[in-house]
Amino acid sequence: MIKAGIVGGTGYTGVELLRILVMHPQVELSVITSRSEAGKRVSDLYPNLRGLVDLEFSGPDPVKLSACDVVFFATPNGTAMVSTPALLDAGVRVIDLAADFRIRDVAEWEQWYGMSHACPDLLDEAVYGLPEVNRELIKNARLIANPGCYPTAVLLGFLPLIESGLIDSESLIADCKSGVSGAGRSANVGSLLCEASESFKAYGVAGHRHLPEIRQGLETAVGIPVGLTFVPHLTPMIRGIHATLYSTSLKNEADLQVVYEERYADEPFVDVMPAGSHPETRSVKGSNYCRISVHQPQSRDTIVVLSVIDNLVKGAAGQAVHNMNLMFGLDEKLGIDSVALMP
Repeated sequence: MIKAGIVGGTGYTGVELLRILVMHPQVELSVITSRSEAGKRVSDLYPNLRGLVDLEFSGPDPVKLSACDVVFFATPNGTAMVSTPALLDAGVRVIDLAADFRIRDVAEWEQWYGMSHACPDLLDEAVYGLPEVNRELIKNARLIANPGCYPTAVLLGFLPLIESGLIDSESLIADCKSGVSGAGRSANVGSLLCEASESFKAYGVAGHRHLPEIRQGLETAVGIPVGLTFVPHLTPMIRGIHATLYSTSLKNEADLQVVYEERYADEPFVDVMPAGSHPETRSVKGSNYCRISVHQPQSRDTIVVLSVIDNLVKGAAGQAVHNMNLMFGLDEKLGIDSVALMP
């Protein structure tokens, strides 16, 4: 059994990790930390876990965490990087669901996140945990930078086109919508029901922290700089991301449906839908799947890709467990091959 610890078990991604891991047949939950809820039973805070988790939240104890095989950080940005070096020295594998290790350029990371990086020497070692790209590297990694939710949807949508050299990489547009759980569980007026319901708005147009992460992923695939406009939006739903991606075709004769089907033919969690489909966020709610469709309206040179995920699962906790499965040589679908919730 894999002894797992979770640092930051009270946020939405933390409880989603708990929901998945308690049903994982090869995982034993050993430590679940929360400074604010230390001493409280996990099932008292999250009654959906009654009868499944017999643990109390505890303060972060380096000794207990060092006894784990793997530690997940479901914490605010800047937390994991402080504790990770000691855990790695103790032989623990680390999966960070925040952004501490996603961007390889330390100066760029510090610019976007507004703090000094505590262990910049680990940025080159950290493996970007997108299994559809880095599966073999993930298997041998000690440290995983779990991708962000927007980047997951955007990268999976654009990669087949950019890897094949089918589009102009200097004029990419990612128009993305997220449910309010993407803002986290902390009190925030903008994500209150009365504020977000019956409304729709863009944010971060001048620049969003996920922009450099997406750009890095695309540039790694194509080997040259890309031009990307990324605009996120808040939608009045709890879960889900819908990414509408625009690019300009360089090769009109390509069969785009075949390009996508062949790229993801062996990927267990990417569903390329039939030609003409319009994937819905509800079709992935609670699941680790990304559903994609590709369109070329009026057979002109604009390509439109639609990519949907559950931001808390494929965009966070589910992908983290997928990475864990790969790191420990398990069936990569173990514990996360669940059917989406409908309605």
